[in-house]
Amino acid sequence: MRRSLALLAAALLTGALAVPTASAADGDEGFTIKDPRITESSGLAASRRHPGIYWTHNDSDDGAYLYAVDSATGETVATLTLTGVGRPRDVEAISIGPGNQIYVGDIGDNLGGTWDHVWIYQLPEPEELKDRTVRATQYVVRYSDGARDAESLVVHPKTGRVYIIDKNEAGGHLYEGPAELSASGTNVFKSIAPVADLEATDAALSPDGERLVVRSYFGSLAYDWNGGRIKRTGRLGVPSLGQGESVTYTADGTKVMFGNEGAQSTVEPLDAPGASGGSGGSSKSPSAEGSTSQEKKSGGFSAGTGAIAAVVACALLLGLRRLRRRG
Repeated sequence: MRRSLALLAAALLTGALAVPTASAADGDEGFTIKDPRITESSGLAASRRHPGIYWTHNDSDDGAYLYAVDSATGETVATLTLTGVGRPRDVEAISIGPGNQIYVGDIGDNLGGTWDHVWIYQLPEPEELKDRTVRATQYVVRYSDGARDAESLVVHPKTGRVYIIDKNEAGGHLYEGPAELSASGTNVFKSIAPVADLEATDAALSPDGERLVVRSYFGSLAYDWNGGRIKRTGRLGVPSLGQGESVTYTADGTKVMFGNEGAQSTVEPLDAPGASGGSGGSSKSPSAEGSTSQEKKSGGFSAGTGAIAAVVACALLLGLRRLRRRG
């Protein structure tokens, strides 16, 4: 009897410790991009079709390549080579719209806003993750108030409408594209709302299309989408990652993932503003970041799992002591 109870205690405790956190299964625990080809990750988009996969690309004129990175390992599991788009100039953003359509923003202008047009590329997200060549549709884009530099592009997950935020030290504007992009003509984007106090390097819409996060090198802002007439709700912290260049919501909308440029760059999560159980706009404290780091080292062991394990262990040990006393 005593031996049976001891074995039961060990089994239950082992099972409790082995329970993975839900976020680890969803691929939102953070990861390091290991592909040596990816040295200037400038955009990030969580796949809806392939859980745990994040699409990224290099900055500037690296070429017409997209990389599918597995957040569980940090390894690239597929490389897409785009055709039908000419030679990209300054690829800065990526977003996924309705119908698993990927949109790539060749919208940067390192010359300070001197190009009279930029481009957006659209392609279907592959059903199977493997290296392949994909033909994309190319759209010509101009702004209603003149050329400008931009690094942020979002596609509304419900309507499919495309938006761009320009990059300006004093704050920029949210630009709205046509209801449907035209591949045969010029697509004029019009300013519809200010994005003040931020030099935008990327942006992301929540999967339900209700919230917007805009990031800069060292900070970020949260907005209610409000039909595109955005309303600021708070300022977010960002993980200390160096040159912050990318942001995306996780596929389930509970986390916001922040990335940066550089070889072996890291992608780190924060609770999404307004999400259930989220921080509501505040960044993680140093102690929380330390806990996250420790969870990764221990294979996804969380505080919640630890509490359950402790309760089980205490109950079983108490039972063992009582049994010994009776004996």
